[in-house]
Amino acid sequence: MKLGQRWNWWRQRRRFHPPDEIHRAGELAEQRLAKISRAAGKANGWHVFESVRIPDVEQGGKREIDLVIVGGNTLLVVEQKHWSGSFEINAEEEFIQHRKNGTTHNHSTVNQRIARKSRMLLAMHNERVGKDDDVDVRVVLAFTNRNLDWPKNVMTLGSIVKDEAGFIGLLESEHPGQLNEALLETVAGFGTWDEVELNGGFICKGDVLELGLGTAVETWQSSRREALEGTVAHPAGWRAFLSSKPSKLNLAAGERRIEASLPYGTTMRMHVVGRKSPEDIPWSTVAAINLSTPSLNEHLGQALQKP
Repeated sequence: MKLGQRWNWWRQRRRFHPPDEIHRAGELAEQRLAKISRAAGKANGWHVFESVRIPDVEQGGKREIDLVIVGGNTLLVVEQKHWSGSFEINAEEEFIQHRKNGTTHNHSTVNQRIARKSRMLLAMHNERVGKDDDVDVRVVLAFTNRNLDWPKNVMTLGSIVKDEAGFIGLLESEHPGQLNEALLETVAGFGTWDEVELNGGFICKGDVLELGLGTAVETWQSSRREALEGTVAHPAGWRAFLSSKPSKLNLAAGERRIEASLPYGTTMRMHVVGRKSPEDIPWSTVAAINLSTPSLNEHLGQALQKP
């Protein structure tokens, strides 16, 4: 191994990638709502799924739903917004946010997009079970920031509109009845984002296409039905230069565990959300990974017409 390669690995390992505070605030708000929703809805039999990603043949790729909540034969399809300031809804149903710093942002047709996702999700469930399952689908807009002023016409959109307290109150007060197990299986069969945490706390979200760790590791994890979690140990000090495999990765999928060595120059292949094409991420820059449970429903929705 050339000294230059070892030097590059060491420099990459020491590079600090701080979190994206703006996006992180929204992610923390989503995680908080999911957590308190599980607590609030548990007694009544509500089942909460975060960041559900469904295939979209018409537009390509996948669409994300912030929260999908199953209870009885009811499906709550939730779009969460943690905006501050105020917003207006124009004649085209575009949501225009006015931030407190004086800037304006057009969030496009928020309600129409989440309604479309709800129709797609229902169609995929009916396709999977082979019948119209008569599911009660409700679209919910949850505005969870207290520092947000709403326009009056938000209540005319046809969706359920709640603040955080109102949404939690819905889960606490409503008993959805006997669970439709097939509906629960459908929603549980979708995956979510893969997450790669870089040294310093920045999180890349998207799809990990290859771990780049060789055939043995790929074979070990290829048949998993659980999320794959991993932590990387990067040794410090000059002794790291003497080893051909300076860093180690501990992987866990359910009860199964494996340790892998990371030779100099090892990279994973990932398509990060918002970027045009996949890229190589050096393992020397990675602190941890959390890969989604593989989706069982990629075959659904292939014949869907535009909702």
